Amino acid sequence: MITPTQRAVQALEAIAASERPEVWTHLIDPDSVIAEAALVEQRLAAGETLGLAGAIVAVKDNIDVAGVPTTAGCPSYAYVPTSDAACVARLRAAGAVVAGKTNMDQFATGLTGVRSPYGAVRDAERPEYVSGGSSSGSAVAVALGLADIGLATDTAGSGRVPAAYQGIVGYKPSIGRVPTTGVVPACCSFDCVSVLARSVTIAERAIEVMSASPEQSAPTDRAGPATFAIFDHDALSDGYRSAFAAAVDAAAAEGAEIVEIDAAPFIEAGSLLYGGAFIAERYAAVGEFIETAHPVDLDPSVRSLILAARALTPAQYAVDAGRLDRLAIAASRQLAGTDALLLPTAPFQPTIDAVRADPFAINATLGTYTTFCNLLDLCAVAIPAGRPPQGGHFGISLLAPSGCDAALVRLARTLAPGGHV
Repeated sequence: MITPTQRAVQALEAIAASERPEVWTHLIDPDSVIAEAALVEQRLAAGETLGLAGAIVAVKDNIDVAGVPTTAGCPSYAYVPTSDAACVARLRAAGAVVAGKTNMDQFATGLTGVRSPYGAVRDAERPEYVSGGSSSGSAVAVALGLADIGLATDTAGSGRVPAAYQGIVGYKPSIGRVPTTGVVPACCSFDCVSVLARSVTIAERAIEVMSASPEQSAPTDRAGPATFAIFDHDALSDGYRSAFAAAVDAAAAEGAEIVEIDAAPFIEAGSLLYGGAFIAERYAAVGEFIETAHPVDLDPSVRSLILAARALTPAQYAVDAGRLDRLAIAASRQLAGTDALLLPTAPFQPTIDAVRADPFAINATLGTYTTFCNLLDLCAVAIPAGRPPQGGHFGISLLAPSGCDAALVRLARTLAPGGHV
């Protein structure tokens, strides 16, 4: 079995050989990485049981790592934390080793990986295509084998969309399950720390290590074949539509019951995150900084989106909160009697040039099947589901009510391709 030090050397050599500087905002000194791995070996030799011994972690750059700058994708925002974020500290306590901080859509505002002054993060296989965001660097680091665990955040799909494009697993737990202490907020009411990995098992283990509470059992965890809810939407490209139909057919062939439901409450809820008053939470997090920051450090799309929230009033926020409550009830009724919602993770994969030419509309469409998730208090697991005719990867997501994490992971294992279980 490979030792933690050997794995660290492997990862460092792979990072050096990858020629993908846009993946990282800050790489930790190789000697420090090897020294951390050596300490893990000492702990093992002393008899400690470490669930993630030697696992290499790439940390999204809105999550604190002690002594390493946190930039949230904006160089002038940088500060150097004196302690790890709670999630990082728990991973390290379980024997994981941090390799560096990864690039991201600035202030976690985007689903493409293009909105960063550190450069657009390219798809691991097709460099002309977006990697997905905002957890872009973490996803590509895992896809290229530079890290075993990509630490991400997911408010609107930031840990699931890049998983789909990179052919890996993205696990977004129930809100509050993993503490967000030491994480730069995006929309603090809906932010989640999530995990990117090459298998459901590794992702689940990392979430369990970081969790504030034990893994929960689902009230919908029933015996017998699963029942999956699906809904249709015209955002899907032709190639992704055929890939999704194949995924649904494969689930049915394994005995699952497929139930079509109304997309309306889910799509309407998703529109509230950027198209409603909840974007005021993004202004509350970083708006004052953006007001005074030098424009050279700011992505213009991010700046305009966040500063637009200045015009919102408390009354508008209250109206949208009430509207979301009603939509959550309607969505819950649609899901009643099912085990999970089964959807494409993203509707298509654009090129970097296409996103730069149309930065707002494409980004919004990419969140069609993800943005509503946290607003409706759902947990989610994104898994690979083959390759569409046009190339790249296609992914599906399973979503279920808060607290159903354990049952959702078990369902994800039944659908995940062999190498990703």
